[in-house]
Amino acid sequence: MLKVEHLTKVYPNGVVALDDVSFTVSEKEFLAIIGLSGSGKSTLLRCINRLVEPTSGKIEWYGKNIVGMNSGELRKIRRQIGMIFQQFNLVKRASVLTNVLSGRLGYVSPRISLPGIWPKEEKERAARALHRMGLDDKAKSRADTLSGGQQQRVGIARALMQEPKLILADEPVASLDPVLAHSILRHLEELNRDEGITIMCSLHFLDLVHRYANRVLALKDGRILFDGPPRDIDHARFKEIYGEEAEDVRATFVDAPSQ
Repeated sequence: MLKVEHLTKVYPNGVVALDDVSFTVSEKEFLAIIGLSGSGKSTLLRCINRLVEPTSGKIEWYGKNIVGMNSGELRKIRRQIGMIFQQFNLVKRASVLTNVLSGRLGYVSPRISLPGIWPKEEKERAARALHRMGLDDKAKSRADTLSGGQQQRVGIARALMQEPKLILADEPVASLDPVLAHSILRHLEELNRDEGITIMCSLHFLDLVHRYANRVLALKDGRILFDGPPRDIDHARFKEIYGEEAEDVRATFVDAPSQ
């Protein structure tokens, strides 16, 4: 479904965030992207839907190159690619329902959405998404009154409104405690398993990678160091990805039991 070829991103300040990155993603995969801060994880995810413009390379979505698409073509592609952010990216003073409905902006006329006059069927779709996330009673609440875990579930519900084939999750649990982190990732796991939605998720917690992902892409200095199942990352590979200073936490990942 997704093919990335020789993707490079150089920022105006000269930082090379991605350096000749190539890989493919198949339907229904749960792909974890790991690496130190600054390794290129967020840039990679944001290049895929062109929130960040690549410097060079190709990103093919079902055979169509996203790089260089005009705004009209890109809008249609983005309908199929949901995005979940580390800091939730909600309109804090708006209601939960309004935030979730914003996930349909790629499908409806701006003349309908701007005044907030959403069709009945879209409101019903939003209610179903909130129900799936266990947030039925929060629809009229302001987003900034919710806990961090609840806000991230609103973010997932918003992504579901796009009816996505792929969800890009940019460190979605980095600001959450371990219990909430598992809760959010279980929701993503269910969408992957039950709905067949492909997940690409950047993570820092290596035990979570082992528990939820069926494939790992490891980045260092913008280049791919590893691409394969979590169980194939041995001690030597772990040290290569994370460096000597991460040696004390390697057992959390490398020696974790298989699921």
